[in-house]
Amino acid sequence: MSTSLLYHAFGVRGYEYHSTQYRVGAVSQPRERLCCSVCCSVCGSARVFSKGRVSREFRAVPIGGKPVRVRLDVPRVRCRDCHLERQVAIPFAGPKKTYTHSFARYVLDLSQYMTIQGVAQHLGVSWDLVREIQQAHLQQRYSKPKLKPLERIAIDEIYVGKRYKFLTIVMDLDCGAIVFVGDGKGEQALHPFWKRLRSSGAKIRAVAADLSPAYSLAIRQNLPKATLVFDRFHLVKLLNEHLTELRRELQREAEDQLHKSVLKGTRWLLLKHPDRLDDTRNERQRLQDALALNHSLATAYYLKEDLRQVWNQPVQVMGEWELDRWIRQAEVSGIRQLIKFAKTLRTHRAGILAWYDHPISTGPLEGTNNKIKLLQRQAYGYRDLDFFKLKLLALHRSRHALVG
Repeated sequence: MSTSLLYHAFGVRGYEYHSTQYRVGAVSQPRERLCCSVCCSVCGSARVFSKGRVSREFRAVPIGGKPVRVRLDVPRVRCRDCHLERQVAIPFAGPKKTYTHSFARYVLDLSQYMTIQGVAQHLGVSWDLVREIQQAHLQQRYSKPKLKPLERIAIDEIYVGKRYKFLTIVMDLDCGAIVFVGDGKGEQALHPFWKRLRSSGAKIRAVAADLSPAYSLAIRQNLPKATLVFDRFHLVKLLNEHLTELRRELQREAEDQLHKSVLKGTRWLLLKHPDRLDDTRNERQRLQDALALNHSLATAYYLKEDLRQVWNQPVQVMGEWELDRWIRQAEVSGIRQLIKFAKTLRTHRAGILAWYDHPISTGPLEGTNNKIKLLQRQAYGYRDLDFFKLKLLALHRSRHALVG
């Protein structure tokens, strides 16, 4: 096997090929040092003297499914300038590492399509080694995202299980990258983000968030020049919750069995978009029967569908008119749930209509939440929160392969 092939296959430089051994199915490739200058691995000084050699072995890229180990002697020197004694730097492997750079790149390539456990079993290495390689790569590339280019962001919290509860996510809406992951939820979780943002010089123009008072206060205090846009997704979700509460209340108060049987099982029909009702399952007819039996339910349902018109107008003036009209209709309906929701709309009126100046929402962040759940399912959870955060910061670069 030639030295040039070993260089191109394993990225080993500065050593010449000596011999090859085969043991227990593995390929071992001992080498000898080429004559070249030796310097201190810390300060780079050439004023060093030899202190012997240390035999080391490195994992390299496998050949034909067989693991490859490169064994060589690494010179040990003492520097006359910094007065330290240590091994010389190896160009094809990191300090104190048992694998080559090419092996690490191979692990990262496999990690795009396989779990940590799958990569470890395929290469015959430990789970911790694969995670170490992934974490070092993520730490180097994604630990501190650049915040200066930020102009439009979305803020929301996600539930990640009983162990870590909630995480607060900040996303760059222009490129889809997660730029911050905070512990917990609420104003306290965003303190490290505001600190980094002030020193970055970013000029954020708009922020999409839910109706949380904590987020609203934090955004107004730390980004006084940015426009706060209340997310339409959360508004529709809140109205759906009120509609579900009304249906349950009407079903409990139904006097005869006929009314109860008609209302039973109509929860998802009420929340579905009319265009998505399945006629083969008789969903449209079942929904019409339920609405015909109760005037309050029909009023709430048609107002729910009419709320979409607030964001479908060509100009903001017409959007204001639609919002005010909807609020008036809800207030005179006499339905407790709609009156409560109308009060919420009136309180957050400016943030709702800000959508016409900055048509953004937390929708991309909600879509990323599905990727996060998939990431958790594939890994069966994460024991290291810091590693999990790095995975989230690199999520926009991840590839998801469909199998089966």
